[in-house]
Amino acid sequence: MHNFTFYNPVKILFGKGQISQLSNLVSANKKILLAYGGGSIKSNGVYQQVMSNLSNAEVIEFGGIEANPDYDTLMKAVQICKEQKIDLILSVGGGSIIDGCKFIALAAHYDGDPWDILTQKDLVCHNAIDIGVVQTLPATGSEMNCGSVISRRKIGAKQAFGSPLVFPKFAILDPETTYSLPIRQLKNGIIDPFIHVTEQYITTDLNTPIQDGIAETVLKTLISVSHDIVSGTTDYDTRASWMWAATNALNGYIGIGVDHDWATHMIGHELTAAYGLDHGQSLAIIAPQLWRHQFKTKMDKLAKLGRNVWGLENQDSEIVATQAIILTEEFFHSIGIQTKLSDFKVKVDPEAITENLFRYSNGNIGEHKNIDAQAVKEILLMAQ
Repeated sequence: MHNFTFYNPVKILFGKGQISQLSNLVSANKKILLAYGGGSIKSNGVYQQVMSNLSNAEVIEFGGIEANPDYDTLMKAVQICKEQKIDLILSVGGGSIIDGCKFIALAAHYDGDPWDILTQKDLVCHNAIDIGVVQTLPATGSEMNCGSVISRRKIGAKQAFGSPLVFPKFAILDPETTYSLPIRQLKNGIIDPFIHVTEQYITTDLNTPIQDGIAETVLKTLISVSHDIVSGTTDYDTRASWMWAATNALNGYIGIGVDHDWATHMIGHELTAAYGLDHGQSLAIIAPQLWRHQFKTKMDKLAKLGRNVWGLENQDSEIVATQAIILTEEFFHSIGIQTKLSDFKVKVDPEAITENLFRYSNGNIGEHKNIDAQAVKEILLMAQ
């Protein structure tokens, strides 16, 4: 196990009716930017719950933040924050809204070009507006971490950043807010946290039984609830298990002291930017092929996936690891997620994708930094 320092200050309020706690979480007379997406929170009752518990605050609304939030949209909110001297940004929605709010919070206090936040990996920011969250779509784990991913459609870019300044001060997770989600978002809400786990779990076997045990439990939970979730169940306990699994997939617990990959995400981001694939779709396409491409270095953990998650008993690790990839693909198919670019009628341009990926990357990617431009092209061709 590697040395580590762990820090997560996010206050979680989980369960039915917790939106009512907003009145206790937000000080009176604060100026709040209420950020949301396409307006579904107004049709499912979440907006009304939020506003009724912010009666003592001055609320300025900013709607229209996209899935894969766009830089140009977010910059409009940055200007509002500067002009109105916003005290708190309240994100109401899923991971894209939270990610967008994290960028807004930093950019509003950054004196240079805000694009630096996304492209200068060693940039250190010193101030940010406080963030609160009311989550309505479990998927990204952004409600309990300090990471964010932002798109800039004008130039075909999608970039990630992280800063301890943008840990939310609090996050309200009420499973009942997820009941009205469409099936496409439900599917993505299974795949996204599943791959979040594997990016931290299917790496190097470093004798980390606590982290691995939590990772395996999150994966098994996602598998066990998946078919009910994508079928639209409104069973509270099932929705609660899904919501908490998605949070634990990327709140830091399973990632401490272990090697991280994230190559699947980096390649997937480029597919989303270039072809408009959903984030979850891009992950399901790339992950199995990347595991095959990196089979020698990932075999031990793939075998653990096979034995501890899929219940395989063969003693030959190579056979178990190979079967684990196949079973994972079959699982994705079983909930209606395809795993080839051709399934989405996408003919990839490996040269262009690779060029964009490495434009802002500091060298090779993957947990061993052995995935270079040629390897990315090979993985993309395997995924076709």
